[in-house]
Amino acid sequence: MSDIKKVVLAYSGGLDTSVIVRWLQDTYNCEVVTFTADLGQGEEVEPARAKAEALGVKEIYIEDLREEFVRDFVFPMFRANTVYEGEYLLGTSIARPLISKYLIDIANETGADAISHGATGKGNDQVRFELGAYALKPGVHVIAPWREWDLNSREKLLAYCAERDIPVEMKKGKSPYSMDANLLHISYEGMVLEDPWAEAEEDMWRWSVSPEKAPDTPTYIELTYEKGDIVAIDGEALKPHEVLAKLNKVGGDNGIGRLDIVENRYVGMKSRGCYETPGGTIMLRAHRGIESITLDREVAHLKDSLMPRYAEVIYNGYWWSPEREAMQALIDQTQIHVNGVVRLKLYKGNVDVVGRKSDDSLFDEKIATFEEDQGAYDQKDAAGFIKLNALRLRIAAGKGRKPG
Repeated sequence: MSDIKKVVLAYSGGLDTSVIVRWLQDTYNCEVVTFTADLGQGEEVEPARAKAEALGVKEIYIEDLREEFVRDFVFPMFRANTVYEGEYLLGTSIARPLISKYLIDIANETGADAISHGATGKGNDQVRFELGAYALKPGVHVIAPWREWDLNSREKLLAYCAERDIPVEMKKGKSPYSMDANLLHISYEGMVLEDPWAEAEEDMWRWSVSPEKAPDTPTYIELTYEKGDIVAIDGEALKPHEVLAKLNKVGGDNGIGRLDIVENRYVGMKSRGCYETPGGTIMLRAHRGIESITLDREVAHLKDSLMPRYAEVIYNGYWWSPEREAMQALIDQTQIHVNGVVRLKLYKGNVDVVGRKSDDSLFDEKIATFEEDQGAYDQKDAAGFIKLNALRLRIAAGKGRKPG
């Protein structure tokens, strides 16, 4: 007899998690509570309620988390200019700690004995969900069906549904790819993408036109920053999730944000995936633009040196770790003076910073000018500076340690 009486399941309403509801009921003879998060994935989440009810679920949670997602997770990550392995903007990774947080909150509220998720046993998401859950509730029991059952193919899942009268919605035109979407991105895996030599099919992409089909005239936008976060677009004040939604639209219209990479998963394998992150691509370029005039040189370089480690921590699922919180405190401290406006030119897949201004700018035109600087900078000072910095090189060369 199982001691699991109630389980909170991260529930999308799709095939996998619908099977999991019934599997949990059958295997553990337990009550299932479903939690569906609206993270801006672009599809209605309310239909998940009817699907859960049809499976006998009594406690159903559907939460609109779009603002919290962008404000408390996406924006803090972008203050660090975060990129994993030089390319990936971490669209899937950054959503998982928020889902874990709500799984634990709902488990505490409903008195559940365990939580469950639909992540497969091969990917990173199982790690992210569970690391987050254990950090927030150390003794929580986690049930990962993909690591327990033998329903390891779509055919077996469909057969299970047929045997148990689980309704399966077969959508016309449904993408054959394994997809994950939220306000920051859409990811695509599987099918032709499992061959890293094969080019992604054009009709796969959902949010963006190809650069070839983007408008022949550029689009200009201005982003206003306060303490490292975008607060307005073209002078219009917007909430964080509204900022990202608007940037996704204008970026996608201009063919911005497509990515095709092979990444190194935390669980040890390489994986090929395609991503659409139009708004995030714009945000990254713009943030570096405003930092270029507002950050001290050594602070900027310190941030850049920390970024790969910070990105790895998020990718691997350690958002709720002490090292991420410590790095975040430093990063947020650097953003106090990251205020101002960045002007961007969007054109056929490209994002160019074409203007930046700030009351906190460290750019001094009097010093930087190639014209008469009225004595603001004395070039003669450079001679001593250069000799002092060359001292160790001169000593080594004098000892015969010449380079090459």
